[in-house]
Amino acid sequence: MTNPASRPAHEEPVVETTAGAVRGLWRDSPEAPSAAFLGIPFAQPPVGELRFAAPVPVEPWTGIRDATSFGATPQRGPVAEVTLIPEPSVPGDSTLNVNVFTPSPGETGARLPVLVYIHGGGYVSGSPASPWYDGEAFARDGIVTVVVSYRLGFDGFGLIEGAPSNRGVRDWLAALEWVQREIMAFGGDPDAVTIAGQSAGGGAVLTLLGMPAAQHLFHRVWALSPALGDVSRERARSVATQLAELAGVAATRDGFASVDPDALIGLQQKISERGGTRLSSIRRLLAEGLPWGPMIDGDLLPTTTPESIASGVGADKALVIGSTDDEFTRITDDARITLRFVPAAVALGALGMDRHTRRSYLADNAEQHRLGTAALLGRYVSDTVFRSGVARIAAARGAAPTWVYRFSWASTRVGWACHCVDVPFWFDVLDRDRVDALTGENPPPSMADALHGAASSFVRVGDPGWASWSEDTGRTRVFDVTGPETVADGYASVRALL
Repeated sequence: MTNPASRPAHEEPVVETTAGAVRGLWRDSPEAPSAAFLGIPFAQPPVGELRFAAPVPVEPWTGIRDATSFGATPQRGPVAEVTLIPEPSVPGDSTLNVNVFTPSPGETGARLPVLVYIHGGGYVSGSPASPWYDGEAFARDGIVTVVVSYRLGFDGFGLIEGAPSNRGVRDWLAALEWVQREIMAFGGDPDAVTIAGQSAGGGAVLTLLGMPAAQHLFHRVWALSPALGDVSRERARSVATQLAELAGVAATRDGFASVDPDALIGLQQKISERGGTRLSSIRRLLAEGLPWGPMIDGDLLPTTTPESIASGVGADKALVIGSTDDEFTRITDDARITLRFVPAAVALGALGMDRHTRRSYLADNAEQHRLGTAALLGRYVSDTVFRSGVARIAAARGAAPTWVYRFSWASTRVGWACHCVDVPFWFDVLDRDRVDALTGENPPPSMADALHGAASSFVRVGDPGWASWSEDTGRTRVFDVTGPETVADGYASVRALL
């Protein structure tokens, strides 16, 4: 690895890519000296004629390109103030870029394992410029980290007559192709690539795992709280029609191209919200899923991700998959006073659960039920959107190497093991901006040691450090402040939903 003491203090790291040279910046931590290269384009700006096109390779440049600040983001507006993870928007057109964190810049023979991270945000928001998505701790462990951007919302995933489908998915593929082509220059090994992501990013890496066209681009997968898209063509056509009507244009490429991108974002938000009560919004989410996301197009995605994985696609790749215990309970907890007089069975029925399933689900979740109807509803929504999918994917993999976990540590600020609370522990960035706003003060370093350590081990050697589900069905690692333990049937509470 590069030794900062062996270089002049004024020199910043420069790496030669096939498109041109890039200059990064040193981060001289005594424990983990490393370099960061920010905002390196992997495709041309998706504007003008390229707005709804598949990603186009970047044009080569002369001289040394500055890569010391974050590139432009597909996310627009002050979203960071309302999201759980600080994910700033950066203005500009060149939004398809990568951030690389490496302990060995320029050492083509280092062949270090590579981690490629895809951010979440429901496929409509999120930013690779988050201070939480920092590969410094992974660099300390001898890992090169790449954080990628991709087109969001309708620009990335909407069905448009005359335009290629799944443009955001094609962006993921283009970024992974960039890694295969360029990562050796940053000290990485293109034959040892792990893809990882959280929430929509977790869904993204599962989509890639089940995609025949992506199999040559990575070797291992870690999915944190995965939210699959798997939008049907019929639903995609329906929301595209709604969007065109709101915009007053034809539902064609030319029609949508005539709408200002920022205006289109506002209109797609109207479709996502569609008014109504919180209960009706939850019911709609459970019944319909997300309006934007990877679409079953018969091309890149010939079938749903669970079906593709069950057929054996990706079976040669190791997978770690898990969720937090109460992804959405903080949302229903806000209504606990209103719900305290509503029987849990009635509330579950209002969300569409039949009587037989209710009886089984209540029996399997008796402990949560004792915490009240709000807590039980939060667990049910968490189970439906995230946790049942963990068990379903693990089961679909059969004998393929699969490890399953739960993150059970409850935030002292929120009171639950909620959505996103595991991310700063996974990256081991507990000292970063706004972590305590989600975790509470003094989040336990032992949790970061355990979870980040498991992630690093998996990226480096393909084993996170506990017994696999594929060898012992139901075997689950539970991460909590009392220390990680392995339990026999960690997702038994979702059986009624499978």
